[in-house]
Amino acid sequence: MTNRFIQKLRGFVELTSTEIEALEVATRAPGTFGARKDLIREGDQPGPVFVMLEGWAFRYKVLPSGSRQVMAFLMPGDACDLHISLLAEMDHSIQTVTEAQVAKISRQTMDEMMDTYPGIARAMYIAQLVDEGTLRAWIVSLGRRNSAERAAHLMLELYARAVRAGVASHDEMELPLSQAVLADALGMTPVHVNRTLQELRRSGAIELRRGVLRIQNPTALTKFAGFDENYLHRRLRKPG
Repeated sequence: MTNRFIQKLRGFVELTSTEIEALEVATRAPGTFGARKDLIREGDQPGPVFVMLEGWAFRYKVLPSGSRQVMAFLMPGDACDLHISLLAEMDHSIQTVTEAQVAKISRQTMDEMMDTYPGIARAMYIAQLVDEGTLRAWIVSLGRRNSAERAAHLMLELYARAVRAGVASHDEMELPLSQAVLADALGMTPVHVNRTLQELRRSGAIELRRGVLRIQNPTALTKFAGFDENYLHRRLRKPG
């Protein structure tokens, strides 16, 4: 089975065979988590670095009113919270969307790998910078894009990331996100999300059926959403 975490890091940095072996050892015993299970909750003491090998998850916060804001989606290959152990407690929660295979890398093991292997350290720092760039893109969408543009931008982002992760084929991907979860990510109600997706379907830009997203007119959708994938840093400069 492809280790999508190693595959992702190799997309950032040329890793040595020794570095690849170290990553394989660190992630060789993943745990299985059911759908809608919290990996860690806000207020918990930070623990290991979670690595998504299969399945989806998301970061979220719950407001005093009980409403929820999803702040990021995690798909195969993504790692959670490289430096979170420096804090006294978690400031957000992480929950699975689907059944997931999740490896846990202890803080000590991660620190040792990054101290010993410069390729792993560089790749992990780049991955963290991409996460921060993605968060900035979400802030722009929530603050400045209308509902249809916001939804289109998210669809294109998830598709671009799925292609990189090797979990998308041609112009379609599995999208295991309910309208309630999408609503919490897009700052809308589920009813508004339903109407917005219907609008995008009628435009001929996307097809979303039975959990499968098809980008039917990527050029038009990209222009409509103002999507520029540069914040995902798929094309990186070589060091030096």
